[in-house]
Amino acid sequence: MYITVDNVQYEVIRNVKDALKVEDLEGKITDYFNDFDYILGDYAYDKLRLKGFNEKTNKNFKPINDYSKIDDYINKYCAYGCRYFVISRVNDLK
Repeated sequence: MYITVDNVQYEVIRNVKDALKVEDLEGKITDYFNDFDYILGDYAYDKLRLKGFNEKTNKNFKPINDYSKIDDYINKYCAYGCRYFVISRVNDLK
């Protein structure tokens, strides 16, 4: 599945508990996230939190943002049983 947010197309990798709401993402994905391969969004107290992750092949890779450890991150830093999603940038539509 694909979504468009602020004229950028993303592929939906995971959408746990139907967490993904495009209207919640509008204006929240800033230029900061351009260097990440994936964006994790989770809800804590009904507030959307975003975190970027990279594949090891990305020139901006850092161990703290290792995509292969995203499940560990979800288990340690997200509320138990929370709604969350993972998206990956496909292209700009401008």
